[in-house]
Amino acid sequence: MNEAEVIEVCREAITVMLKLTGPIMLAGLLVGVIVSMIQTVTQIQETALTFVPKLIVICGLTIWLLPFMLSTLDGFTHTLSDRIVQIGQAND
Repeated sequence: MNEAEVIEVCREAITVMLKLTGPIMLAGLLVGVIVSMIQTVTQIQETALTFVPKLIVICGLTIWLLPFMLSTLDGFTHTLSDRIVQIGQAND
């Protein structure tokens, strides 16, 4: 396995990581901004008010996106294991 292949595997791993975590992080960010705006307008500074909506949205989105996340991770795992097998066969 040469340097180009190692860089390609790392690039794919980063892409998969962004695919898995990106939507959830963006949803948490959006909910946080909306709740902060509501808190600013109403001047209610309750800590639980920022935590609970984020928790609900992130848990719901994770459950909803779980099939996509598992298929993405499964595809990456199969690709990675195929590369490992090719390396083993090339060394024989």
